[in-house]
Amino acid sequence: MPKNRNMFSSLARRRRGVTSRAVHRVWAWAQENGAVTAQHPGRLRFGRIGAGTRLAFPQGTVFGEPWIELGDHCIIGEQVTLTAGLMPDLDLGSDPILTLGNGVVLGRGSHVIADTTVTIGSDTYCGPYVYITSTNHSYDDPHEPVGKQWPRMEPVVIGPGCWIGTGAVILPGARLGRNVVVAAGAVVRGEVPDHAVVAGAPARVVRSWDPEAGWQPPLRTPAPVPIPDGITSEQLAAVALLEQKPAEGA
Repeated sequence: MPKNRNMFSSLARRRRGVTSRAVHRVWAWAQENGAVTAQHPGRLRFGRIGAGTRLAFPQGTVFGEPWIELGDHCIIGEQVTLTAGLMPDLDLGSDPILTLGNGVVLGRGSHVIADTTVTIGSDTYCGPYVYITSTNHSYDDPHEPVGKQWPRMEPVVIGPGCWIGTGAVILPGARLGRNVVVAAGAVVRGEVPDHAVVAGAPARVVRSWDPEAGWQPPLRTPAPVPIPDGITSEQLAAVALLEQKPAEGA
């Protein structure tokens, strides 16, 4: 009897292994074929979707796409929400509401809610689960549920070259300058100058760049080592593989 039990157990493990591999193959196929690009937009008809831009599958909630313009070579992660307008099927006029510049990255699970204009500058990178919104609920009337009161809207502008950390929230009316760093979990409102680092809730400037004195307060991390001249991307990739091999064999 134990011999039969071992045989059935081994057979069950093999079947689970076959099923698991099949599921992974199907999911990889869905990820590849469900991605949205300019050549393969699926049901989505954006005002513009640039060359090299890709929305990973599965997509999050997307509506108002005729008023959404995506630049070239943007990377939109899985389950990212992109909306223009308060609800689907509204006529929002002739101008775009949500605009992403070239090379924008939106990490997995992020939300960009543009009930009025939201502009994200080129080469801005957002970590996972970032929330950017031009709308906030009002609570003026103490006798009405907050969710039933008409929201307030203010445009949001994020300058080029910014880095927005995981879980950060960018509130209505925020205006971020060029190359701003937003710490993970920060809640940003108001204006942030160029070349600043903000952190906290509400966020405040914790480091800024002075043309004469450099970063103030000074950086605690060592300066990055530049890549030597003449090194190709293929050589860098080969070095990365070499560094991984000991870990894989450990």
